[in-house]
Amino acid sequence: MTAQPNVLFISLDTVRADVAYSGKYPGVERLRASGVSFTQAISSCPLTPVSHATVFTGLQPPRHGVRHLFREALDKRVPTLAERLSAVGYTTGAVVSCPGLNQWYGIDRGFDFYDDEIPLLPDGRDPLSVGDVKLRGLALKRAPLVVERATEWLRSLDGAGPFFLFAHFFDAHWPYEPPEDVGVEVANPYEGEIAYTDHYVQLLLRRIAELGHDLASTLVVCFSDHGEDLAGWYPNDHAGDLGHPYEEGHGCLLFDATQHVPLVISGPGVPAGMSVDSQVRLVDIMPTVLDQLGLDPLPSDGASLTEFFASGNGPSREAYSETYFPQERAAASDDYPDLKALHAVRADGRKVIWEADGRQVWAYDLAADPDELDGRVLVSDEDA
Repeated sequence: MTAQPNVLFISLDTVRADVAYSGKYPGVERLRASGVSFTQAISSCPLTPVSHATVFTGLQPPRHGVRHLFREALDKRVPTLAERLSAVGYTTGAVVSCPGLNQWYGIDRGFDFYDDEIPLLPDGRDPLSVGDVKLRGLALKRAPLVVERATEWLRSLDGAGPFFLFAHFFDAHWPYEPPEDVGVEVANPYEGEIAYTDHYVQLLLRRIAELGHDLASTLVVCFSDHGEDLAGWYPNDHAGDLGHPYEEGHGCLLFDATQHVPLVISGPGVPAGMSVDSQVRLVDIMPTVLDQLGLDPLPSDGASLTEFFASGNGPSREAYSETYFPQERAAASDDYPDLKALHAVRADGRKVIWEADGRQVWAYDLAADPDELDGRVLVSDEDA
């Protein structure tokens, strides 16, 4: 029986697709040159725990059970990718770097090693007790420590079987204060944080190779859980004075600024340097990994992406997104009591966004209006 390849997941938390694919970041470009870039990948939710739960279960939020920032843990009846790989002999380890991936959520299931240590907030509070998305960003494990902990874990392995490593980088999250200049020309501090992260992603890849693991024989999946709305730094922003003052980076809206994310896959059986422009989803990641490893599929809301590897073409897939964070935002402050959960479907160059109670529905023609600035109101309060 052929030995199974090692598997490496790299999560670039809070990284927009347009910035990730700008050509500025050598680490991302190296991965793109060695694999397949999906230029139209869509996230299921603009919240870290919800989106990662989708990645690791192949299920949309209504089926895996995590729908708010800090209300639900992963449904214990739902199998995870780490559990599946562990069952077939993989040694599994994760180094995560923010409150949104704390073991409380249950996303650690199946990992032999799960390092979710993060500092307290500057005021001494436990970040898990804080619902403010921006404030929680002050509690993070910086990229150098992610690489150090991941390297230590890899060194501890006895080499008896393949490994599955999940390395999660949170540096691009607010506040945008890159600790060092890594020599990449950037337009703003947010891009500086991504350059800083990219620098340490490259270091992680070098460390893995130095430990004797062939990267060309490693199945690598690099993705972001959601993007970021910078309130005017980019043409498709909507936050702050652009009409949605309650949006602080991500969480409350379902525009492409937060839902359009990078996804790059490389490794055995994956063509190098291919770009796929068909729309896909993060929910497709788990089925793809199981398919590439020759493992039996699990029930999923996604489907393997291997159909694109032959020619780079294939039918675009309807993408569902949701966010229930507006409910938490409304409950936490008297400033925005009318915020409601949102759902969206993106398909065939169009997007429809609607409030969960159906009282407001908007439609966007993404070909004519790529920045989603001129939505057509299909249903309003007056019609409901």
